[in-house]
Amino acid sequence: MKLTDTERFFEECANIEYEKDVDLSLRSSFRIGGKAKYGVWPKSESAFCAVIDYLTEEKIKFTVLGNGTNVLFSDEGYDGVVVFTTSLKKIRCSRNTIYAEAGAAFNNLAAFARNSGLSGLEFAYGIPGTVGGAVYMNAGAYDGEVSKILQKSAYFDPVLSKRGELYNRSHEFGYRESAYMKNGCVILSASFELVPGDVDEINTKMEGFLAARREKQPLEYPSAGSAFKRYPGYFTAKLIDEAGLKGLTVGGAQVSLKHAGFIINKGGATSSDVKTLIKRIQDVIFEKNGIRIEREVRYID
Repeated sequence: MKLTDTERFFEECANIEYEKDVDLSLRSSFRIGGKAKYGVWPKSESAFCAVIDYLTEEKIKFTVLGNGTNVLFSDEGYDGVVVFTTSLKKIRCSRNTIYAEAGAAFNNLAAFARNSGLSGLEFAYGIPGTVGGAVYMNAGAYDGEVSKILQKSAYFDPVLSKRGELYNRSHEFGYRESAYMKNGCVILSASFELVPGDVDEINTKMEGFLAARREKQPLEYPSAGSAFKRYPGYFTAKLIDEAGLKGLTVGGAQVSLKHAGFIINKGGATSSDVKTLIKRIQDVIFEKNGIRIEREVRYID
């Protein structure tokens, strides 16, 4: 079978793997989505940059993804290339600084820090995303967040076709937001400045956070984590609960009975089900409280 120009590039590009017609429902924590035209897994930062550079130059639609834990793919799939970072997972330590590539699991980073006797990443234990995703959205929990410990990040700018670095303040961090949501650059790696700590104490704190997640969150069902951002001055899950929306169901999608901030896939949920449910929740909260809550789940169509 004759290769397309894109397939020929993938074949000739060193240190990558690629697949055609990738089932996105198997690549997202929601277990929802059609197929992508191609999935690409670069195995080095240089290969990652080469792929992004090619797709940009050829004006081929693409998106960059880690573990797919905060996204909702369309039922119709994605008519483009999904570039997965998960083969970029190196982690190393130098004194109190931990460096990690964008595809390293955030959970593994927390464990690495603990084993290195470094404190500051305990909050990340149990967060299912990658380092790149965590920096992109300023991930946080239990009074910890990326902005408090990030020293710098490295990126590739597809427009200028060059690498660069951002130091902490340049990330323009806010609640679940960063400069990367606006600047179009893709994250390559990040460095975190931590503090020495007792391994047993760090581990106790981490296990406590993990136990709390298991107790309060519906981890037994596919989901994308918290469906909505916290509205200033309000606890969004509490608003949804007080509005009587726990258990509200559209198709296979349901507001979790265990945690109202989660929308779960009870089985066979479609992206249309989830989007309809999210809109219905937003409308009810607006009617009752006069505020418009913002979704945290990122739609990829």
